[in-house]
Amino acid sequence: MNRRDLLKISALAGLTATASTATTAARAEVCSSDGTPNQFIPKKAADPKPLENDIEKYPKCPYCGMDRKEHNKTRMLVQYADDLADGTCSIHCLALSLSLNIDRQPKNIWGPDFAATAEPRPLLPVDQLIYLIGADLKHAMTKKSKHSFASIEMAKEFQAKHGGTLGNFNDALRESYLGMSEDVAQIRKNREERRRRAQQKQS
Repeated sequence: MNRRDLLKISALAGLTATASTATTAARAEVCSSDGTPNQFIPKKAADPKPLENDIEKYPKCPYCGMDRKEHNKTRMLVQYADDLADGTCSIHCLALSLSLNIDRQPKNIWGPDFAATAEPRPLLPVDQLIYLIGADLKHAMTKKSKHSFASIEMAKEFQAKHGGTLGNFNDALRESYLGMSEDVAQIRKNREERRRRAQQKQS
């Protein structure tokens, strides 16, 4: 199925239940041809402008369920060649999206300017960002922080205060993959601890 057909189906999906069923079937067809497991294909309809109101359109990270508004300083957004998009809470979950959608070519990837004062932080193309990797700053879903900056001067200012090394998006993404095992183990531990505390409160 080509991109034009997919967009037509997505547009009709909001009109009738029949069209909605067609959209589900169409996505299954795309899944069988592109190799992406159906449950991991981005769930939202094709969006040619995902950057507009991204938090409203993609409020929760599809991989961990975290609130993207709460984690707007680390959130990311990827738009694939078929205009399906994933809004994630962090570069950790972006790495998951890129891995699972291996046959879907990313067309645009955006990340936040951590040093900006606007709320939520503005998103910029990742090739315009400088990454501070391994600073003593908290970061969603990963032990080794990977914060992005629009300005090299601001990145160096944060580096002077918090340590870390400077790099580009590919450097940060590589570190995300290298640290995936340790990060997942820590996430599992944290979630188990939260479940344990919740059970104690109920008992």
